[in-house]
Amino acid sequence: MKHMPLRDFLFRGLLFEAEATSFQQAGIKVGADQAETEEKLLAEALSPFPVGLRNNALEMARLYAVLFSFENHVRDFIRETLSEQDGSDWVSRLPQKIQQHANSRQEGAMKDSWLEGAKTDLLGFLEFGHLAQIILNKWEFFESVIPSQHWLKQRMDELEKSRNFIAHNRMLLPSEFQRMYMYIADWNRVVGL
Repeated sequence: MKHMPLRDFLFRGLLFEAEATSFQQAGIKVGADQAETEEKLLAEALSPFPVGLRNNALEMARLYAVLFSFENHVRDFIRETLSEQDGSDWVSRLPQKIQQHANSRQEGAMKDSWLEGAKTDLLGFLEFGHLAQIILNKWEFFESVIPSQHWLKQRMDELEKSRNFIAHNRMLLPSEFQRMYMYIADWNRVVGL
């Protein structure tokens, strides 16, 4: 009998969940909408700034999110491919100069103990341009997926230039937005995303 209130509570929760689903399917809003809440919080944070600046910021934020996802996907793609093809110690087989660069930046991050972000992934400490260098250096592992070295180099070089603009909070022109979206869509199609 002691557990009856808990069982009753759980049963009511299940009933509510079932009812909420049927309400949502009927188009009735139930509970807090996270996307709407996030949008309101962003609008509030941007409200002190001029409208033109806010609009540019929102456009750049969308591009940043796509670029963030792309760059980290390339890192994952390299990690997975090299782990599979070059073994668990694939990092030791990277070009020495790239390893030294990553190790140096990683050591700096470890010394900055107030930074609490990810510090263990060596690929995370490489510059964007290093990613293409790794793929080109280990071409035999990537050539079955990527059309050609020229194809890779052209896209990655142009994306890196635009990425650096974004990283330094500079506004891109609409044609540059389109080029970035096109190159990222090309990559996604080629690697099967």
